[in-house]
Amino acid sequence: MPNDVLEWWERLFGAQAAPNAMVPTIAAAIALAAVLLRGPWRLTRTVITIVHEAGHALVAVLSGRRLQGIMLHSDTSGVTVSRGKRTGPGMVLTSLAGYPAPAVLGLLFSVLIVLDRSAMVLVIAAVLLLGVLVMVRNAFGAFAVVITAGALGALAYFGTPDIKSALVSVITWFLLFGSLRAVFELQSKRRRGTARDSDADQLGRLTGVPAVLWVLVMGVIALLCLVVGGTQLVEPVFGDLAVVRHT
Repeated sequence: MPNDVLEWWERLFGAQAAPNAMVPTIAAAIALAAVLLRGPWRLTRTVITIVHEAGHALVAVLSGRRLQGIMLHSDTSGVTVSRGKRTGPGMVLTSLAGYPAPAVLGLLFSVLIVLDRSAMVLVIAAVLLLGVLVMVRNAFGAFAVVITAGALGALAYFGTPDIKSALVSVITWFLLFGSLRAVFELQSKRRRGTARDSDADQLGRLTGVPAVLWVLVMGVIALLCLVVGGTQLVEPVFGDLAVVRHT
């Protein structure tokens, strides 16, 4: 391989220097604020929707269904349309995949950060956005994906290594926290009777298991991903504190 290709490959897939131990903690605070505060959440929730719909789409394809397209709306809702059997395991898994998808992706990103492969997080995010863009079937959806990709790309291209490291940590925490909030929002809408055709209700009709139990399953998956992924991210902080105490 030419040297420039090897250098490019190493920058994307090679090991990067570990970030300052406090970066994940600061990133967690920023991400938590973006999820809990109404204003930032209204602006950033579309990112969770993009990953949510990508989860539906990926599992639909893996289960043998034919993907027709993705719609993203200005109210941060979305729809993924696929064709195939209306019942059976494939449809159940496709319906279940949406809400846990951001949490699972956040867990994967946390593993990559711990393995000092932060650059791969940006690569995966770029591939995800490209895949969604290809399948989006409405103007707002395409606009939302392009804006998200543009912001991510600008920070990745112009940012220093420290900024990129912080960006990756914020993205990871945001996916972990955002997935859990989305599940809470789902149940809140169901209580108000404004989500009668939600993923959980579809699962209830497909399986005969009460929809509220499916909400619980989604919440448990999101919480487990947050606990496992978050523990991995903050472990260096406690390691540094332990070293300070012993010295």
